[in-house]
Formats: sequence, structure tokens, C-alpha cells
Amino acid sequence: MLTRRHLLLTAGALPLAAALPPRAAAPAAAAPPPEGAGVLPDKAAFLQTDITYLDSGSFHPISRGARAAIEAYLARRTLDPAAPDKGVEDEKVLAKFARLVNADPDEVAFVQSTTTGEQMVLRALGIPESGGHIVTDTLHFFGSFPLYEEMARRGMAVSWVHPRDNRIMLEDLKKVFRKDTRLVALSTVSTFNGFQHDLKAVCDLAHAHAALVYADSIHAAGCVPLDLHASGVDFAACASYKWLMGDFGLGFIYARKDLRPRLKRTNYGYYGVGEFKPHVYPLDPPGNSIADYAFARSATGDFALGTHGESVMAQLDHSLDYLLRVGVANIQTHAQRLTERLKKELPQLGYTLLTPPETATPLVTCLFPDARKTLGPRLKDARVRLTLAANRFRVSVSVFNDMHDIDRLLAVLGHA
Repeated sequence: MLTRRHLLLTAGALPLAAALPPRAAAPAAAAPPPEGAGVLPDKAAFLQTDITYLDSGSFHPISRGARAAIEAYLARRTLDPAAPDKGVEDEKVLAKFARLVNADPDEVAFVQSTTTGEQMVLRALGIPESGGHIVTDTLHFFGSFPLYEEMARRGMAVSWVHPRDNRIMLEDLKKVFRKDTRLVALSTVSTFNGFQHDLKAVCDLAHAHAALVYADSIHAAGCVPLDLHASGVDFAACASYKWLMGDFGLGFIYARKDLRPRLKRTNYGYYGVGEFKPHVYPLDPPGNSIADYAFARSATGDFALGTHGESVMAQLDHSLDYLLRVGVANIQTHAQRLTERLKKELPQLGYTLLTPPETATPLVTCLFPDARKTLGPRLKDARVRLTLAANRFRVSVSVFNDMHDIDRLLAVLGHA
């Protein structure tokens, strides 16, 4: 099954190390700043390695602090008497994520993955049973292509908007709206090339046509400023293993609270129950039913199912604090210094950019025929990691990357 992480470099190797610029030595005199102090690049927060890692858009390395949080969780799970007594509280982690993306805590809930969140939104809207029209685009996550093709097979009308000059134009979205358009589904930032929608403009357009908007935000939350309230977006979802510096198996769903009365309940998980009084156990109060219960009036009440990965939640408790301390705007500014150089120098080396030059995201994608086959061996030998597909490669930079990493990449790639 094709997933976001299957594009990670797995090819063989050719010797190139001798041609690479030497690694910069860390200054001996000054101690590194404390983790999350806002000084970027922040190499001290992550394990030092000889790998030039430029693939955080596939999955982000775990920081030292997040690793310690996982180890503390495991100590509690192994009944280590020296372990902290108290674990991480769900509500606190949800509140931190809500703060990061400017949402209310009761508008966000845990989900297993971005894809889980997207499909929950469709079910809550009664799609495809209710019929109508969906607008999406081909810079949306490729894993959602089968989803909307299936919606078309099941009676929905689906319009696919294609990019022009590697961008989805608002005017092209506008052209495909119909009277029965119910939903616009897109990626805030495209996993393919880093293109970023003007989310507020899309939402204004959709709402003017009485349609709702779902935004896959896995390549936005944590690396570019994301204000869900200001954008007007109706639904969003993201996993945590990319820019939230979490891990696989846990993410977030967002649903605008004023939409709750319009949502069809399709989840009946006990984690969503806010009130519960059974009538079947010894000494229970009598009642006319097995139990009296009510679901919480929140996104958790609407979407929560059962247990979720608490080791990842412990990791997120640390990582969200880190992101809030450093500041997403600061992270974006740092990434842009690196990507601007790539967008300038890669074309000079003969590579064809697929990322719009003005895009302020940490992703840079180039067209390159047989990229995995041709570039894979030399990148592996040089211990440089980025995303390789059949006919393109993608560089994604993060808080620990610096210009020396860009030097090494450009030296390995050479002329196209």
C-alpha cells in the first residue's frame, strides 16, 4: 500500500564522499543554547549524526527531549519505581495543538492519521449517500486520489482542478463550482511540490457557494503559520510524524464548533462519552436502560473512538511545547533562508523546479526522470537523505538544517 513514507530513499550506493564539502565542526568555545530557545538552526535538540537529513517532510527526526518523554512513559508502563507518578493528560495536549493552530480546544480531537480524519469528515457530512458535488485538485495528497475516485463511483460528482504553472489557481476552482457543490477538499500545503493555497480565499469562495472546506494540514501545522479560525476553514486534519515532530499513529482533527448540529453521528466510541451511568452492575441505581449516557459536546465527542497511542501523546506533549517556544513564524523564516537558495541554485544546475518560487513552505521539488534510479545510489553513498520518487525529488528542511547541509546536497547532485 502506498503511503506518505514510501518515498524515502532505499536505493544502493556509489562512492562520492571524497567530493563532498567537509562537515562544519561545532564551535568549541560556546555551549549550545537550551533546546527550544528560538535560536535556529537548533542542532543541539537532535541527535548528532553523519547523515545530512533533508527529508523531514517524510517523517521528522525525534528530538532528544521527545525521546526522553517517551522513555519516561515507558518507565511508567514497566512499573519502574523511579518513574514519574503522573502521565500526560489528553486535554493538555489537545489544548497545546489548538493554541498552535488557533482553534478552541473543544474543536480538536485525536485521530489515528490524516486520512482517518478526512474520511471521518466525509461520513459526518453523509457523503456519498446524500449525493452532490465535490471539488478537489491534483495537488491534494495523492493518497486521497482513490478516496475521491471512489466517491465518484458511488454517485458523487467530483471535479478535479489541475495546476497551472505548478499552482492551483483560485479562478480555476471558481469555474467548477455548481449549485450542488457541498465540499472542497484540498491540502493546505501540497505534499507534491509545497504549493500553499490561500486558505482564507478558498474558504470565502466556498462559503459564498454554500459549500464547506476540508484542509489536509499535515504539511502546514508546525512549519508555516496556520490560523484555522482566521482562515474560516470548516474541517482540517493532520498526523503528527512530520512537522509536529511526533510519530506515526496519532494526529488531530479539527471541526468548526458551529457546524456540529449539521454533522451526522457515525462514531460511537467510548472516548467520546461525556456522561455515563450504568444500570447493570451491583449497587448501580435502577434505570430503564442498560446505561444512561451522553456524548461530549466537542470534537472529541463527535469523532473520538477508543484508545490512542499514549507514547506518541507523551512525545507530542514535549514537541508541541518546543514548537510553541521556538515559534512557527521563526521556523518558517529559517526554512525560507535555505529553500530560497535551493530555488535559486538548482535551476542554475539544470534542474526543473516544480515548486513555485514564491512558495514560503519548507519543501522544494524538482522534476528529474528516473530520479530514484539515477540519484538514489549517490545520495545513499554520500549519506544525504531526501524524498525520491520515480521522476522527481523533494527536499524538505527543518529546524536543525543549515547552509552546510545545502552545500552537501548541491555537491552531491552536481549538474543535472
